[in-house]
Amino acid sequence: MSNQAVSDITGKNKDILFHSVNINYDEFKSGRLAWDYEKFMDIVGLSMDEIRKIAAEVYVGSTPLIELNNINRLVRSISPKGKGARIFLKDEADNPTGSFKDRRALLPVYEAKKSGYPGVIASTSGNYGAAVASQAARRGLKAIICQEVYDDAGNGQPESLEKGRACESYGAEVQQYTVGPEVFTYVILKLLDDLGYFSASLYLPFSIAGIETIGAEIMEQAKAQAGRQPDVVLVTHAGGGNFTGAARGLRKSGYTGKMVGVSVNLADLDSHDDAVFARKSFSTGHTGYGFPSLYNPESVDVPLNAARPLRYMDEFYTVTQGEVYYATELLNQLEGLQRGPAGNTGLAAAISLARTMDEDQIIVVEESEYTGAGKAHTAQLTFAEDHGVDVRIGQHEEEIPGTNIIIPATPQDIRTIPVDMDEMRRKYIKMNVKDKGFDNLTAEEVEFLAAETNLDIAGIRRLLDDMDVSIA
Repeated sequence: MSNQAVSDITGKNKDILFHSVNINYDEFKSGRLAWDYEKFMDIVGLSMDEIRKIAAEVYVGSTPLIELNNINRLVRSISPKGKGARIFLKDEADNPTGSFKDRRALLPVYEAKKSGYPGVIASTSGNYGAAVASQAARRGLKAIICQEVYDDAGNGQPESLEKGRACESYGAEVQQYTVGPEVFTYVILKLLDDLGYFSASLYLPFSIAGIETIGAEIMEQAKAQAGRQPDVVLVTHAGGGNFTGAARGLRKSGYTGKMVGVSVNLADLDSHDDAVFARKSFSTGHTGYGFPSLYNPESVDVPLNAARPLRYMDEFYTVTQGEVYYATELLNQLEGLQRGPAGNTGLAAAISLARTMDEDQIIVVEESEYTGAGKAHTAQLTFAEDHGVDVRIGQHEEEIPGTNIIIPATPQDIRTIPVDMDEMRRKYIKMNVKDKGFDNLTAEEVEFLAAETNLDIAGIRRLLDDMDVSIA
């Protein structure tokens, strides 16, 4: 593509994005910093009951909540007396394409059909593409799925390749690319401009609202099966949409417990660096997306991002790749449930955290995902070894992302590492306030930042004072 061709498209960015979703993002902004998030979410215009009815029409949702009795017995056997919380798994693999992403695709495709768009376009390397393709087939719409699959050497991630085939099976056109920003900055925009399709971005209010149903279901099922709400809900955290939607649904249903994010530690591996693409064994659910989505949520394909995980996250932990693969094997062999590793990021953390909690307390692992030829942990480990990553049994602190994958010797060796949430908040303020030259904030802006960072006014004032940002 020529530089002029790119300029012609990027110059129309705002107009293309408006026509592709019919959202005027400017109407939600109230100044240089603050904007009305709840008004933005109200675009959806549907109650929880209405969304669940739409979901039922296309067989999405109403997935089982499963108590992992055998894993729970194991955890209690290695915990101090009286410890070992009950672990439940929300089995999202029971959705049509095998993951919670069916909930995420539900309303964008529904909105596209209702608004008369001829088709939908989504950019994704995995589960979301299959979900969009499936929903489009159900609604009689065309679909184009754009995937980042390969590095420059032609290495393709097993699960991305498998999901590409799944998308094609639903009748979607699949376009596959090497890793790089041009997919978002040019390819998608060009397709939207040429075809007039709906942009089924992961970060629309519609995308997040569909996920809220999982929170409502968790509350209903936990009360029915255990007599009360969970104490902790663990959510595998990447781009923030899953966490945001689940948290909003839980809060709307009266949940008062902890919302906890979990990501795989891929420290020092740039998620968008082609050179290390084949040396990371997780395409999602890792810190390469999990950290930036907290402090830089607007770094996505839409002007305002409806995924705001920092607004809802009480605690955040990391686990290692090896620990997730170990938890995946435990789920296979103790519970007879074969589920893909990304969803088991939360399960790995649950095994560790349950040992510190009372045995009558409840942890819900918010989602599982299907497994298949590309998502099976054995496929991922084989891919890692084929690209020079050392896979062996060892200690937690030995794992170096991109160099090795260390499998724990025992379940006691699984360790959750807490992430400093105030550091994430400081990074948010630096990037969105200090780096933009905003040294004096209005009361409205302070209130907005408090909501954005899940703090009270006193808490956000403390962080602002620490960074020499004054308040008018």
